[in-house]
Amino acid sequence: MLKIWKGFLVTMFASMLILAGCSSKSGGNKDEYHIGISVYADHPSLNAATDGFKKALADQGLKVKFNEQNAQGDTNTAKTAAQNLVNAKVDLIFANATPSAVAAAGATKQNKIPVIFTSVTDPVGAKLVESMEKPGGNVTGTTDTHPDAIPNTIKFIQDYIPATKIGTIYNAGEQNSVVQIDAMKKALNNTGITLVEKAIANTSEVKQAAESLVGNVDVIYIITDNSVVEGLESVISVAQNNDIPLFVGELDSVKRGGFAAYGFDYYDIGYEAGLLAAQILKDGKDPSELAAQYPQKLKLLINKKAASEMGIELNSEWDDIADYHE
Repeated sequence: MLKIWKGFLVTMFASMLILAGCSSKSGGNKDEYHIGISVYADHPSLNAATDGFKKALADQGLKVKFNEQNAQGDTNTAKTAAQNLVNAKVDLIFANATPSAVAAAGATKQNKIPVIFTSVTDPVGAKLVESMEKPGGNVTGTTDTHPDAIPNTIKFIQDYIPATKIGTIYNAGEQNSVVQIDAMKKALNNTGITLVEKAIANTSEVKQAAESLVGNVDVIYIITDNSVVEGLESVISVAQNNDIPLFVGELDSVKRGGFAAYGFDYYDIGYEAGLLAAQILKDGKDPSELAAQYPQKLKLLINKKAASEMGIELNSEWDDIADYHE
């Protein structure tokens, strides 16, 4: 009888452990979650996305302790940051920008820690997900690519800015930038406008690259390249001093002094990423079940002060299609 009773107790205790394990996995029962944040560079757009991510988690009622890592625009440092978060045994990693997302995905292949990305231009091309609809692994998130952004910008330049040459600066080592350059070339087909490319290796080369465009282009168009956006003030200064219209890839860069952009708020895609994270932590969802998402809103924002400083005359037709930043 004693053996039977001992056996019953062992079985019951094992069942309790299994149930406790299931409860932990399903989420929603932890007093505090440990979330790692890996951001590739320090600039307003990425910072806004991180703010949106944190706000979404707070709105979902989750208590979170953050472990924040910044790669300072260096791919190798991004890999180290991702490994640091894995070693810290975080519950989830929020990876902000393509190099950080790729590093986090690589570092979690064995342990399958959930990774939520944002500010990633081409999640499929970067091999973060199998498809936007069905990610298929431990990674999902929100992209910073709206399919109409680059074509709309090129169309605006065609319609309103006399230009035969558009200059751009980008880091060829950023996969997200290469994808956007290809999209620019496609949008420029049959327009009669030539793309003048200046490739850089890091932010310190941005100013020299911008200066080399003077006299060779009619417009400068800066995509959402992390290295260039981090040093955007150098490009703004060159554009202002030489009356070159400066188009940018996102709204925060307009507020910093770019002339215009078709874009969206990075805060919003960060917030959407936070909602995905909450579904994993709170509801026990698997990243493979959660479709990666595109930005929901696209708008044209024009900086009136920048227009004046770059010698651009405002057109009344823009009142119906654009918002203005004073």
